[in-house]
Amino acid sequence: MSNDAENPRPNHNESAPFDGSDQDIRGVLIQVAGARLLLPNATVAEVMSFAQPETVPGAPGWLLGLTRWRGWQVPLIGFSQLAGLADEQGSLSSKVLVLKALGGDPKAPYFAILSQGFPRLVTVSRAALGVNEDTEELPSMVLAAVRLNEDDAYVPDLVEIENLIIDTLSAAA
Repeated sequence: MSNDAENPRPNHNESAPFDGSDQDIRGVLIQVAGARLLLPNATVAEVMSFAQPETVPGAPGWLLGLTRWRGWQVPLIGFSQLAGLADEQGSLSSKVLVLKALGGDPKAPYFAILSQGFPRLVTVSRAALGVNEDTEELPSMVLAAVRLNEDDAYVPDLVEIENLIIDTLSAAA
């Protein structure tokens, strides 16, 4: 007979404070013109080859058009143009990342970002991720400049981008 007082078993039902320090998340690093973006992998619905999108009359240059995906007309943006980093156009080697919109608008559940090649799947841990404090001023639509291991990247403000897309498409209609 064992003595439970000498060998206590951990009680997994006890509530302990959760600080997330040991939780890694999956992310994707994507190359855009003039920068890299770090996105949560959970927001990526699909990666597809670039096809020339349907133009939206009167739209700003960063809204590259509407691309077809699974029966949806998905707005495609050039993030670098939107953020003021560089001019960005699609090419044969470009990819399109279809992202799940975070705002919950049933009329706009997705939008897409142009990428210069395939995204790279990464593990984002607290130890490997740092905020670049020396960044003077963040570009438009960027929440943070970060360093993941040896890669510098921007974390885009996906909710603000989504709201801007909805407003822009409403104004163009």
